[in-house]
Amino acid sequence: MKLKHSVSAVALLAMAAGACAQDVVVKIGHSGPLSGAQAFSGKDNENGARLAVEELNAKPITVGGKKLKFELMSEDDQGDPKAGVSVAQKLADAGVKYVVGPYNSGVAIPASRIYNEAGALIAPVATNPKLTQQGYKNIFRINASDTQLGSKMALYAANELKVKNVAVIDDRTAFGQGLAEEFKKQARASGLQVAGHEYTTDKAVDFTAILTKLKSKNVQAVFFGGYAPQGAPMARQMKQLGIQAKLLGGDTICTAEMGKLGGDAVGENVLCAQGGTLLDKAASGPAFKAKYKKRFNAEPDVYASAYYDAVLMYAASMQKVNSIDPAKVGADISAGTYKGVSGAYAFDAKGDMKSSPVTIFTFKNGQPAAIASY
Repeated sequence: MKLKHSVSAVALLAMAAGACAQDVVVKIGHSGPLSGAQAFSGKDNENGARLAVEELNAKPITVGGKKLKFELMSEDDQGDPKAGVSVAQKLADAGVKYVVGPYNSGVAIPASRIYNEAGALIAPVATNPKLTQQGYKNIFRINASDTQLGSKMALYAANELKVKNVAVIDDRTAFGQGLAEEFKKQARASGLQVAGHEYTTDKAVDFTAILTKLKSKNVQAVFFGGYAPQGAPMARQMKQLGIQAKLLGGDTICTAEMGKLGGDAVGENVLCAQGGTLLDKAASGPAFKAKYKKRFNAEPDVYASAYYDAVLMYAASMQKVNSIDPAKVGADISAGTYKGVSGAYAFDAKGDMKSSPVTIFTFKNGQPAAIASY
């Protein structure tokens, strides 16, 4: 009988110890295009987040006396607004309070309302200024906005390329339109003539009619507000038509996919603006690139490091406030600065980065090559 009581006591102690040791699960949501033409970017972003989650679980952090276990819930929003809202609702219903993404402005703007109502924090790279002008307190844009990307590309075109006559093409997405308008605004302010503004879609592959029209206007540069799957064939068709103008764009054509799809039509004739510092020159950039390549057998693309930083930024604030309450974590992120691989993240009242350097790239051997910080 005595032995029986002893066994029961031991069992109770073991159960209590197990309860104390039980991990608190923190779900990290990822919303991005994992299918379709932009899947290469969505997967790259997801990989950055996954690498951070795996590192956090390998060396667990403790908050409120409990060990945290991070789980990545990655969903395909197809780069489509309607699908993005469905993904947001799915993540909200699953109790996800921390999200990295969305990638596309057209997705992020409508989805942000769902996340805001659910009390979830989001860290998008979507660049349209409207995203952070909605008055929500849950958004932390981890990248330069269209205002910075478009205007810096226009300044570079005016001051360094010395062009005088430019044209603009946008794909009618929230991202493409916003970026093109910011380029156009700064181009005119810098004394450039905008000879035309043409429109396409993010599904188009034939731009000959638009380009033929612009060729007759003798433009020296064409700024494209859109993505690499359209930018690459545009570059090829410019070459076929004998158009000598530079092709300019934002961060979404600053990718190896642009060189891969465009072949020998993508070289020093293509220039693009990307937010953040160059990984090779960042203090912990080379180490991140090595870790990423070892884990995924590929080079990180444009935003893998920013998504990696965002997950670790969330975790750092959880530790700092000793809580996983998104309201407390969000307040800490708003008030502080987090030093990540891609730079220092400090946000203004709207959720935009206070300072986001922009790097201008061209292409060499099919790969983006940095030429200046602007």
